[in-house]
Amino acid sequence: MTYEPATASWRTKIREFLFGLTGLEFAQHAVEMRASVETLFMLATLGDLIGLPIMPPYYSLRLLPYVVPQIETWKRRVLREKDVTEEHDYDLHGL
Repeated sequence: MTYEPATASWRTKIREFLFGLTGLEFAQHAVEMRASVETLFMLATLGDLIGLPIMPPYYSLRLLPYVVPQIETWKRRVLREKDVTEEHDYDLHGL
């Protein structure tokens, strides 16, 4: 009976290793792309919260109930100071 959990943890460790070897970069890239698309959507709909009005307020108010939980994190992400090395040009994709 003690052999079964050790086998399961061994298989889990192998699976996680193979995922890190093959799929981790794809997963990280997907998360980065989703964050950038969400940032663009929030900027287009609620840009007037940071001083950049793009859409009429009527449509922003219609979407407001759906985006209220994300407003604080979006404002923090958009308005924070960024370093030059944080740009995508300096990523080591493909190396």
